[in-house]
Amino acid sequence: MNTGLTRRGLIKLTAVGTAALGALAATGCAPSERAAAAVLAPGDTSGGADNFYTSDRVTVERVSFRNQYQMNVVGNLFVPNDLDRGAKNPAMVVGHPMGAVKEQSANLYATKMAEQGFVAMSLDLSFWGESEGRPRNAVSPDIYAEDFSAAVDFLRTRNFVDGERIGAIGICGSGGFVISAAKIDPRIKAVATVSMYDMGAANRNGLRHSVTLEQRKDVLAQAAQQRDLEFAGGEAKYTSGTPEQLDENSTAVEREFYDFYRTARGHSPNTTTHPTLTSNVKFMNFYPFADIETISPRPMLFVTGESAHSREFSDEAYRLAAEPKELVVVPGAGHVDLYDRVEVIPFDRLTAFFRSNLR
Repeated sequence: MNTGLTRRGLIKLTAVGTAALGALAATGCAPSERAAAAVLAPGDTSGGADNFYTSDRVTVERVSFRNQYQMNVVGNLFVPNDLDRGAKNPAMVVGHPMGAVKEQSANLYATKMAEQGFVAMSLDLSFWGESEGRPRNAVSPDIYAEDFSAAVDFLRTRNFVDGERIGAIGICGSGGFVISAAKIDPRIKAVATVSMYDMGAANRNGLRHSVTLEQRKDVLAQAAQQRDLEFAGGEAKYTSGTPEQLDENSTAVEREFYDFYRTARGHSPNTTTHPTLTSNVKFMNFYPFADIETISPRPMLFVTGESAHSREFSDEAYRLAAEPKELVVVPGAGHVDLYDRVEVIPFDRLTAFFRSNLR
């Protein structure tokens, strides 16, 4: 597998599979989305892949709230049908992959966790999906982290949620964002990441430190030049993300992301996965693992695939985090496998982690 990043778009895989973009209906997949997906290739649906899973045991409500930047954030609130609304119950926030939307992976995780008795909210990060933010597809790690805290603000106002028992799950790029949020928001009592991408390290260094300093400087120069063009009235330019087409030169990582985002398996018309070139370089100033040990004694769970190209990020976070911490390596699993393959995703470990730590 060629996991190196080149000038061709520093991190065609970062934003790629780190999925981040778009949003839609509270049901997880609107009719128009299913119609659009019908003309796409089916994708690899082995391992029980079921990104658009819904449950008759869970009630879904579209919600919106303001973050501290007064931007409207949109989410889906999943509540177990048998929840005792007269009691105070544990809850959690679920963040989608970088460049994706809540309808991609986050809704699935929120639904599955609601089936286990938790109140769960998936959300669209600002600048993506249904949430506000201009320009669209902009990168702003600080605001992304703020969105998680704003979701906690909202959950703490629900009379059936125990404000002292709220956790968070971050998938792919959101793994880094939720860590960033938890470092400064002690109301997030337990943190789990799945197929985590450190978007800062991925943009600075590439996978396995395959990007040279010269290549990094070249990307910065391109972004600076593009700022001049856009300030003078030129059109926005986009970078990285999942390729729109594959060819004989496509890497294994690109093919992995393509199978999810560009096929009926996980396609959403609300996302392109391509962030703006001028904003994507902000990730180079993003260091989510700095001071990660200060989250302790709140517990952390890192879930990664044995064969995931992103495994280095979960391994590093686990190394740096203080106790209590746990690393779960899913045998044979790749990065995107943990987005939607319900027979592969260790929902039992996630359930046990949150039941134990949101008591």
